[in-house]
Amino acid sequence: MNNVKDTVEKVQKITADTNIIEAVQAHPEIMQVFAEYGLGCIGCMASSFETIGEGAGAHGLDVPALIEDLNACIAEYEDEKK
Repeated sequence: MNNVKDTVEKVQKITADTNIIEAVQAHPEIMQVFAEYGLGCIGCMASSFETIGEGAGAHGLDVPALIEDLNACIAEYEDEKK
């Protein structure tokens, strides 16, 4: 498994192809977005091997909307850090 530093450098922008656990390790602030969509990704065994698109699609969610909200959350968090 990658260490957190490698993961943070790897995940700059979330896409449907981004691995769920890598995205959360790089950007823990997005857990709130997953929760708003009713996804308990961290507690799910599939999060270690599924992409966000696969996981959200399996739950019948609007994948592009989720991706947009995840990236907006990251951008807001980054702006607050400045």
